[in-house]
Amino acid sequence: MTALARGIRNIAAPVALIVAFFGVWELYSRNSSIGDTVLPPVSRVIQAGWADRESLWANTVPTLREVLIGFLVSVLFAFLISVLLDVSPKANRAVMPLLIGSQTVPLIVLAPLFVIWFGFGFFPKILLVTLVTFFPVVVGLVDGYASSERDAVTLLRTMGAKTFLVFRLVRLPSALPGFFTGLRIGITYAVVAAIFAEYAGAVDGLGVYIQGASGSFRTDLVLAGVLVAATVTLILYGLTVVLQRLTIPWYAAARKVSP
Repeated sequence: MTALARGIRNIAAPVALIVAFFGVWELYSRNSSIGDTVLPPVSRVIQAGWADRESLWANTVPTLREVLIGFLVSVLFAFLISVLLDVSPKANRAVMPLLIGSQTVPLIVLAPLFVIWFGFGFFPKILLVTLVTFFPVVVGLVDGYASSERDAVTLLRTMGAKTFLVFRLVRLPSALPGFFTGLRIGITYAVVAAIFAEYAGAVDGLGVYIQGASGSFRTDLVLAGVLVAATVTLILYGLTVVLQRLTIPWYAAARKVSP
């Protein structure tokens, strides 16, 4: 089977499920007693979104910028924290509970606080995206370090390899599958975090767009904004999958031959 055929086979089922979901939505909206202003059919949502595409795009770009920059900062921060936790068991015991605690505060509480503390600018959005998305990347890296081959580490150390060399040749490659798992989880949270931050206070963005449409009782535009956010999330998730296959192609091959 060619790579193209495998790709088509992999996306056929999700596409079919999405089409079925839209079909059920369309039929229910048109045949139920709920009015179009409350639950517009998906065809009307798409039409309204297309008619307002310039405004939708103008508000999607700031959200996408917040997501990408915030997630990049998150990955860099997560990598530095994971290295610290790996080289120092004491730091692991001291810092990990704090990291877990940072994930227990709801977004709906953090977002307005960040706006109050840091204003309506770009920084609070980046900060919220970073805070929400770094934890799964840290956990994926730390677990990956721990799964490295002990025999390989011992061999390198008996040959006089320094800690950095052992880390680069054994521990970091072992952590890459876990890293990309955390990356895929984190990127799905990033868009939600950015929209929450915009909801709490911003000049533009999908959160502002959805909030404005909701205040105008334009349910069709609210759902159009939601569909755009979902589409952006799916695209970013797909890009992380492609990046993983390009970076560690051996991992996909190993999974295919494993029992």
